[in-house]
Amino acid sequence: MVDAYREALKERTREHVPLHWATTQNNLGNTLQILGERESGTGTLTKAVDAYREALTVFDQERSPNYWQVTHRNLDKVLAMIAERQEQSGASSGK
Repeated sequence: MVDAYREALKERTREHVPLHWATTQNNLGNTLQILGERESGTGTLTKAVDAYREALTVFDQERSPNYWQVTHRNLDKVLAMIAERQEQSGASSGK
């Protein structure tokens, strides 16, 4: 599924269809988040953060408040997951 979104981003470019591009970035972030939840570590979750942040370069609070809010909520959730995993990793390594 991740590959499908990446392929779609080649067709749905930011320059030509910015809202579609941003929606695809958000959907890519959602998929990466789900995959990252199933894995240990934070690598895939970090990729989700990147996708959400890309989407937020188009979705702004003034022009697309609903998309902006949903994407921000997604970003906040995945950042919290990363922080929790890093905290657990530090605690389990005796730090």
